[in-house]
Amino acid sequence: MSIQLLSQNTVFGGRHQRYTHQAHSTNTQMTFAIFLPPQAQQHAVPVLYWLSGLTCNDENFMQKAGAFRKAAELGIAIVAPDTSPRGETVADDAEQAYDLGLGAGFYLNATQAPWDKHYQMYSYIVDELPALIAEHFPVTNKQSLAGHSMGGHGALTIGLKNSHQYQSISAFSPITNPTECPWGIKAFSHYLGNDQSTWAEYDACKLLAKHGSRLPILIDQGDADGFLEEQLKPNHLIDVAAQQDIDFELRMQAGYDHSYFFISSFIDDHLSFHAKYL
Repeated sequence: MSIQLLSQNTVFGGRHQRYTHQAHSTNTQMTFAIFLPPQAQQHAVPVLYWLSGLTCNDENFMQKAGAFRKAAELGIAIVAPDTSPRGETVADDAEQAYDLGLGAGFYLNATQAPWDKHYQMYSYIVDELPALIAEHFPVTNKQSLAGHSMGGHGALTIGLKNSHQYQSISAFSPITNPTECPWGIKAFSHYLGNDQSTWAEYDACKLLAKHGSRLPILIDQGDADGFLEEQLKPNHLIDVAAQQDIDFELRMQAGYDHSYFFISSFIDDHLSFHAKYL
């Protein structure tokens, strides 16, 4: 599979690069960013996949999270894909709402028209993108997942369903129970249809209750997050995790909101957490 370089920068002795490629899973051009730490010049390195939230693309985390210094120190590559397929033929919300369509792929495989033609983000993240990264970059087969909000939902659900493929999971402000919050209900109704039995496969609370987790999980949540009660519902995940024998930690951080100010404050902790398993 060929990739086209869009831009590159040197940062903390490593390289930040953006690429585009034709994706078979989404049937569109997809863009991703990768940070290669300086150690990658000598040997293959493990990789952390970062999944961003609603309205974001591959650039938000790379520009705002302040992750490069610690990732360079630890020798971890970071890959940040886009949050949805894009292009003139890609379906979008009729009213261009931020929580459906472009920038709101929810890391699932849509089954309903017109979304099913391109919105196959689950397959892209789980299968196609890792194969592409392994083909073109000096990475090992050790990989972990992290994400924010919708991307935290993606990291949790993908990691829980594919525990053989990952070493650890972390999330900031994740949508933990999308089948019971407005964002998730709206997205799942459109992408997956009205049969709510199909929704459970993309709900971290339901997956954790059904399967548990063999992977360590770290979650940070700000208690000043405006989406806390209505959309994110971390208490639901805490209740499920309490019934499971898993390596699980959810930290409530006083005074922090939903923004990248919050993420940048604790991203070093998350990178150090993943480094223990990578």
